[in-house]
Amino acid sequence: MITLNKIEFRAFIILLILLVEAPFVFAQYTPFFQNYALTEFNAGNQNWGVSFAENGKLYVANDKGLLEFDGVKWDFYQLPNKTIIRSVLAINNRIYTGSYEEFGYWEKTKKGVLEYTSLSNFNEDNDAVDEEFWQILSVEDNILFRSFSNLYIYKEGRTVKVRPKSTIISCSKINDTIYVSTLEHGIFSLQEETLIQLKNTERLTNTKIISISESNQKFLITTALKGCFLYSNNKLEVWESPITNIIREHQLNKFLVLKNGNMVFGTIKNGVYITNKSGDILFHISKENGLQNSTVLSLCLGANNNLWVGLDNGVTVIDLNYNYLLYNDNSGELGAVYDIINYDNKTYIGSNTGLFYLKENDNKLNFVEESQGQVWDLIQINNQLFCGHNNGTFLVENNKLNKISGFTGGWVMKKVPEQDNIFIQGTYAGLVRYKYINGKWDVKHLDLKTTTNPINYFTIPIKYLVFENKYTAWVAHAYKGVYKIKFDSEYEKIIDIVDYKDKGLLSEYNVKVFNIKNDICFKTNEGWQKYEALIDSIVPNNLLNKTFGKETDIISQPNTDGIVTKNKNDKISFIFSLTNKETNLSLPNKLFQKRLVVDAESVSQIKDSVYALNLYGGFMIINKTEQVKQAPLQKPIIERVEIDKNLVEISNSNSYQLPFNMSISISISSPSSNNHFFEYSISNSDSLNWSRMENEKLELSRLGNDDYAINFRSVNISGNTSPINTIHLKVLPPWYKNTYSYLITAILITIIMYWLHKRKIAKEQRLLHQKLKKEQEIILKEKAIENDKKIVQLKNESLKSEVKLKSKQLANTAMALVKKNESMLEIKNELIKSRPGFQNTLAYKKLLKKIDNSIGHEDEWQIFEYNFNQVHEEFFNKLKSKHPKLTHKDLKICAYIKMNLLTKEIAPLMNVSIRGLETQRYRLKRKLNLENDKSLTDYLKNFT
Repeated sequence: MITLNKIEFRAFIILLILLVEAPFVFAQYTPFFQNYALTEFNAGNQNWGVSFAENGKLYVANDKGLLEFDGVKWDFYQLPNKTIIRSVLAINNRIYTGSYEEFGYWEKTKKGVLEYTSLSNFNEDNDAVDEEFWQILSVEDNILFRSFSNLYIYKEGRTVKVRPKSTIISCSKINDTIYVSTLEHGIFSLQEETLIQLKNTERLTNTKIISISESNQKFLITTALKGCFLYSNNKLEVWESPITNIIREHQLNKFLVLKNGNMVFGTIKNGVYITNKSGDILFHISKENGLQNSTVLSLCLGANNNLWVGLDNGVTVIDLNYNYLLYNDNSGELGAVYDIINYDNKTYIGSNTGLFYLKENDNKLNFVEESQGQVWDLIQINNQLFCGHNNGTFLVENNKLNKISGFTGGWVMKKVPEQDNIFIQGTYAGLVRYKYINGKWDVKHLDLKTTTNPINYFTIPIKYLVFENKYTAWVAHAYKGVYKIKFDSEYEKIIDIVDYKDKGLLSEYNVKVFNIKNDICFKTNEGWQKYEALIDSIVPNNLLNKTFGKETDIISQPNTDGIVTKNKNDKISFIFSLTNKETNLSLPNKLFQKRLVVDAESVSQIKDSVYALNLYGGFMIINKTEQVKQAPLQKPIIERVEIDKNLVEISNSNSYQLPFNMSISISISSPSSNNHFFEYSISNSDSLNWSRMENEKLELSRLGNDDYAINFRSVNISGNTSPINTIHLKVLPPWYKNTYSYLITAILITIIMYWLHKRKIAKEQRLLHQKLKKEQEIILKEKAIENDKKIVQLKNESLKSEVKLKSKQLANTAMALVKKNESMLEIKNELIKSRPGFQNTLAYKKLLKKIDNSIGHEDEWQIFEYNFNQVHEEFFNKLKSKHPKLTHKDLKICAYIKMNLLTKEIAPLMNVSIRGLETQRYRLKRKLNLENDKSLTDYLKNFT
């Protein structure tokens, strides 16, 4: 950043506001001020008087009534006759007001509402008709009301009228003495109830005197159109100063001397001027730089050194601490500011509309020719000012642009570590190297070159750039991704690029990269991370996540002392130490509300403890050393309590009773606090869980009957809290929870219990009768079931006997067949042996055929199969279903085996030899898929 000498440093008002050697230096800057428009307080537009109460509340005399402001909300009250209020004075818990033919005071009722009491008591024949009371002053215990015609002194419960010789223009109080300025007879002092003229003030006849104040043991007399005068030792002389001609031209209307001796001049035509003791202009606040109206009707210095200005249209508060100064361009020419730098005794401002500059002693905004377009970056290198522009990069020389690079979009430029004359820039199209050689800049786009691909253009848009060491840099894509880049030793090319999207990066979108105390840190959508070299990966940064917060961003330039952060709620904090928080500071949101350049917020360090924050239409200067110690936060005040939307008296003990199922709303204020909000906690235990209030009113409903402690406190943006104000609330039980209801309930319960008891006995008797009847029915049913079971059992035994009998019969039949077949076989064998004895061969063959047919008769087998199935429950069907490849002969063998017949018994039935039957058994075993160690007989006996 640029180094300023001591004189240049004084060019900024934020730095040395008390210096008066260069009075016009700061004319382009203004203290922070906030406008309150008609739409915010919903009353009349003209505000004739402003006064502060001891509790910090502001009261404004408005052309529709009385305004009350507690720092958060506006309340409006009207006089009974609804006339205009011209003057106001808050003192001793009373708010005195003057109106048309009326003056009096307002006091808070026990319900927290202002109530008006008239003090005028004018009669119809009184000459006070058509009087308006423009001014109210207090002297000791007396209250003075001024109209153009008379003075009314209210003391000890009575009102005394003092009538001067001519029209009263104004009254001023100096050291408990009232000085009365008249139109035609000069100035008088009020002694008791008598007016005594000051000598040699006749010169001021026909002059509208605005005020009389004390200055250097002299009286300073200000007038509307004739300038200022000094009065001392009965002598009157003209006070010439830089402000004199200005107030003559713009017509002075209000005047105020501040605590530090500076002066405030409120004009009719051109807003507010703030000067030092000599009348040198420090600030001018007018419609041109943001004041909502140029006609000043009233002035008042309030708490925290805030100047309240009543205007012809609206109310404005000006922060006179001067720790935040604003430059506002209300023409719209400047647009959104992206970077600010002080160079060559000028303030250069880069915006989305071009490059501008401000001279030290001139508040005119100057445009640098041919700079139209987006300016991203302003940086001083080797005593030259570089401008990173949408159209390239330029040197700013003699308020003109000299293009040195055609690579568009100069987002960021960083010096290479340990290299005094080499800089790397991130642009729309990748990285650009700048090397200062023999008084000239050599500019080169850095490409990735390898042996396989000698020209590989690296053209991604790079918005963020930091160096890890002199040959390694980290860059972040403007929208997506982060990369680690290595340069060759001459910075002529890129030798390596690594994409870290798959190396621990939580989110690759909107990544920003920073070098924080030699750690490469990343701000992602999911929080803070850092590069861990040992594992070559990106890991969470727990320290920054805890210290700053996952959604907090860093908005300070890299060479700024400390770190400036912005959280999701637009809270901007200057962190100069992580251990000593007293050195840190936070900016109130109201200073830049709706003016931050979203996603491009930036804080630049101008000099030592002076910083600039970019805004839409201007910028803010922040001075770390000029921070005013904030007054302690005020304990919240209970303003109103409403139960079921009806106001109740405010309890001195802060204890309230709430009927069951009714709502309660509690309005609070903390008018002496600054930049604060409220928190509350509801508990019926020792633990306090605080919640933020959306406004100044807490509404509660559907509370259960219990005792509650409702705690309130004020909190500012730094996290400081005020003492706690506690309301004790007792929610009464519902109507059905009192003694009478309990007694009636007990009686009813007794009656009901007796009736229920009688009913229960009757029911039990009925149930017992039904139970006995059901038990008898069950016994009968059980006996019937038992008899049925015995019958079934007998039938089953009969069936088993029958099956057993049939099995025996079947076995006997089989055995008979065996014996028959054996006999037939023996006959056949005998015939075969006797064959030679048969003469008739044909008859012999017929006889053998009949014997064979008799052995394997099909009808016999069908009868056998039918009887077999009757005994063995369709043994054949199931066997054929499971083994469909079995033949008719196989089924016969299976049936005989199932009947436990031996092989020698089965062979005759099958008309085969025993050996032939063994062969068939082996083949049958194969068809049934039985292993060698498995028994065919066991398988078929157990087959079901």
